[in-house]
Amino acid sequence: MNKIITGFTLGLLVGVLFAPDKGTATRKKIADKGNELKNQFADFIDSVADKFESFGDDEEEYAEAGTESLHAENA
Repeated sequence: MNKIITGFTLGLLVGVLFAPDKGTATRKKIADKGNELKNQFADFIDSVADKFESFGDDEEEYAEAGTESLHAENA
């Protein structure tokens, strides 16, 4: 993660130094790119959270099935 942030920062600095646009246009591009990265990161976090939730649901179903099996054997 640290390498991604470092690469983004370096790319941003190089882009600003060699940008042919006015400062306002450059700042808008930076803000747009920052928002895009923020949204991508939020999507990534959501997908990871969904996978953990799905895994938890699967484990809960497995535990319930095991419990029912034990109750059936003891009955």
